[in-house]
Amino acid sequence: MSSRRNFIQKSVLGISNVALLPLFGNAATTETPANENVLQVGMAGYTFAKFDVEKSVEMMKRVDVKNLSVKDFHLPLDSTPEKIQTVMAQFVAGDIKVYAVGVIYMKTKEAVDQAFDYAKKVGVSLIVGVPNPELIDYAEEKVKISNIRLAIHNHGPEDKLYPSPKNVYDLIKNRDERVGLCIDIGHSTRAGQDPAKAVLDYNKRVFDLHIKDVTAAVQDGKAIEVGRGVIDFPALVKALNKIKYKGMCSLEFEKDMSDSLPGIAESAGFFKGVIKTVG
Repeated sequence: MSSRRNFIQKSVLGISNVALLPLFGNAATTETPANENVLQVGMAGYTFAKFDVEKSVEMMKRVDVKNLSVKDFHLPLDSTPEKIQTVMAQFVAGDIKVYAVGVIYMKTKEAVDQAFDYAKKVGVSLIVGVPNPELIDYAEEKVKISNIRLAIHNHGPEDKLYPSPKNVYDLIKNRDERVGLCIDIGHSTRAGQDPAKAVLDYNKRVFDLHIKDVTAAVQDGKAIEVGRGVIDFPALVKALNKIKYKGMCSLEFEKDMSDSLPGIAESAGFFKGVIKTVG
C-alpha cells in the first residue's frame, strides 16, 4: 500500500486525464516521449474478453492507450485472410497498433505451427504464448525459421507448467535469444516471486509484461486496480529503467470485467503517473 500512498497525488492528474477523454469520438493524440527510453504502455487483449472489437477500441481511446496484444476471441486463430484484414482495419481506424498476438496455448506441434502461421498472417513479430515444456524445442525451431519472437507467459501458483517467471527462465536461458518471457507481474507476485527482481534477473529475456495488481502476495490474492494492492510499482519501474527495457508494459485488468472501464482508467492513470514520477 506504500506505493499507492507515495504516488497517488502525483498520479491523480494522469488518472483524471484518461478518465475525462471522450468515450466516443476522435482518438486522442499520441504523445511523443521526449526521452526515447520512456516505458511504453499497452493493453493485454484478455482485458476485453467481455467486449467486441468496436467497444474495445473505444475503451482504449478513453484511456489513451494505443498498443494491443490481440486475443483470439477478437481475431480467431483460424481466421481467413479476409477476416484478418477486416479486424485489423478496425484497429488501424482506431489508431491502435497490434504489437503482438496472445496469450496462445500450444499443446501440440500442430498448435505451435498454427500460432506461428497466425502471427505471420497478422503481421506481428511477437507471440505471447504457453507452449507445453516438451514442445519448447520445436517452438524454438519455429522462432529460428520465422524470426518471430516467443514470450512465454507465467500463470501463477495454480499453473502446473509455469507458475512463476523463474520456471520459464530455467527452461529457456540457454536457448535462442529470441525465446524469452512475458512476465505477468500479478501471477508472479502470487507465486512468491518479486516482479522487479525478476526483471533485473532476467533482463534482456523479458520481452513483454502484463501489468496488474493483487490484494496479497499469496495464491488467493485477488485482482484489484493498479496501485491499490501489494505490488511495488516504483520499484518495478526503476528495474525496467535500469535494464533499459524496450518492450511493452501491457495492462491486463481482470476485476469487474463486464464493467471494467473505471478500473482500467484508474490503473492506466496510476501506472502512467509512476512512470512519469520515477522516470
